[in-house]
Amino acid sequence: MAKTMGIILIIVGAVMLVWTGFSFTRKEKVVDIGSVEISADKKEQVNWPPYVGGVILVAGIVLLIIPRRR
Repeated sequence: MAKTMGIILIIVGAVMLVWTGFSFTRKEKVVDIGSVEISADKKEQVNWPPYVGGVILVAGIVLLIIPRRR
């Protein structure tokens, strides 16, 4: 189980180092008067610092290297 989690953390950490964020568009209701509804597209952005990906990557490597206790 620890090796599987280590591999998953390594993959996620490497992806987070390469892509430091993503953006998406959502509809936001601007005006709602009776049967009239006006909405606008609002662009949202999610960013994370690159060191977060590095920390996750190192945690995955540590899980792979450190032997399990039995």
